[in-house]
Amino acid sequence: MAARLNTRHTEEIRAKIQASVIIERMHRHVLGDLEMTATQVDAANSLLDRSVPKLSQIQHTGDPENPVQAKIIVEYVTAAGGLPIPAPAVS
Repeated sequence: MAARLNTRHTEEIRAKIQASVIIERMHRHVLGDLEMTATQVDAANSLLDRSVPKLSQIQHTGDPENPVQAKIIVEYVTAAGGLPIPAPAVS
């Protein structure tokens, strides 16, 4: 068998698979399909902290001289009998 060109790639794939197994077990625990002790949950969280990056807060800022603008156009139409049809609520 030929030597692997990138052994690190294999280790990364193995780590991702292990993380997905841990995430699946934690998911089943949260849904009540799998019982886990507090120690098992702590160990799973510790392993996930090492293998999966945490999400961080991202702030999007723009150019104050050229702000992005959005236009909302509401058109009112009437039904066949002349009754106005209310515009959908915009949230």
